[in-house]
Amino acid sequence: METIQNRQQATAWQKRHNKLAPQVGDPAPDFTLSDIRGENTIQLSDFRGKKPVALIFGSFT
Repeated sequence: METIQNRQQATAWQKRHNKLAPQVGDPAPDFTLSDIRGENTIQLSDFRGKKPVALIFGSFT
């Protein structure tokens, strides 16, 4: 198993293994998520051209 040590190695791995993956400098792929209550959907593209968006992932339990 290969261990990736830095961004250059990660980019090289990405180019070898997934030609369709976003490249450095590409816009983020659009996706849809539910809000915290699960009542409304939000798309990343809704925020394009507006203030920056911060995505935070983690366990909140």
